[in-house]
Amino acid sequence: MKKSELPQKACPVCKRPFLWRKKWKKDWENVRYCSERCRRQRSSHIGDDE
Repeated sequence: MKKSELPQKACPVCKRPFLWRKKWKKDWENVRYCSERCRRQRSSHIGDDE
């Protein structure tokens, strides 16, 4: 599969798109954040509509 064909999501914290990774293969439906840093910062962005 080419990189351009991989599934993509937007991170709710930094608003950047991120691509599917092999380590997320079994849990892609539950992946919400692009990185550990964004996951840790999630509480400061809850309710942010900017």
